Amino acid sequence: MSLRPDWLTFGRFAAATTGLTLSLITLGVYTAATGSGLACNAEWPLCSGQLIPALTINPDFIEWFHRFVAMITGFLILGTALWAWIGGQSKRTRLASTLAVVLLPLQISIGAVTVTINGLVPGGYSVPTHAAHLLVALSIFSLLTLTTLWAYDGRLAQSRADRLQAALGVGAIGLAVSTLFSRAVPIIVYDAGAQAWFVVGSLIAFSSLLAALVWAWSAGDAVRITAAIALVSLFVTMLLGRDIVLYSSTARVVNLGLLVLAWAGVAAGYLLLRRSTPESRSGPVSESDPL
Repeated sequence: MSLRPDWLTFGRFAAATTGLTLSLITLGVYTAATGSGLACNAEWPLCSGQLIPALTINPDFIEWFHRFVAMITGFLILGTALWAWIGGQSKRTRLASTLAVVLLPLQISIGAVTVTINGLVPGGYSVPTHAAHLLVALSIFSLLTLTTLWAYDGRLAQSRADRLQAALGVGAIGLAVSTLFSRAVPIIVYDAGAQAWFVVGSLIAFSSLLAALVWAWSAGDAVRITAAIALVSLFVTMLLGRDIVLYSSTARVVNLGLLVLAWAGVAAGYLLLRRSTPESRSGPVSESDPL
């Protein structure tokens, strides 16, 4: 008799792990934006000489809480990969989840360097380490998104076109949040809170566009081109939003142009789906076990 409840399937576990990874990246951005990454006296894994600092909202606690959530997320990522192998998931699902685990030690090491050695650099973090930390985090998030998508492969009752429309719709919602809080659009002050919301919207849009790209690519759909354009444009805006390069007036114009291009990709993909014939919109319907 299995101790696992019936509702806890691999797909749901992978989705929860992906969602927690999204929260972790957002928390990491907030931690960096508030300067809390430089707290804990530049110590790791201890924080100001303690395993657990005072549980009050201060820079030490924010940095420690980020590390705590990272530890939980790491165990869930490891559990996802183990389940993929033990549970007999597809080869590509096992590969994606395993690669996420392979990247974990690298991400942990970069994070440790960021808040210790680079935390002592005048002016804060060094750009190369900061960039590497973000890029590895996005790589892990992408691999977990793919793991989740492939876990549900063949188990979704919706047609391919309906799934693509849903992915583009969610992507548009995420992109709207990302645009509202983007530093390229002078609506809201780009403070720590705005940066966190920018990342939340960007990651929701990123995962949705990645889903659209995967589903359209497997069918050779023209939407794959528009989804790819939107995805790449959004990816670069995320880098520009994290001070990877000096944010000059030129960078702002480029950032704004990429946001427009991302919106154009989403809109074009949706129009292509709307104009497709009923025959091309139909997809295989699979009745299977609960998700």
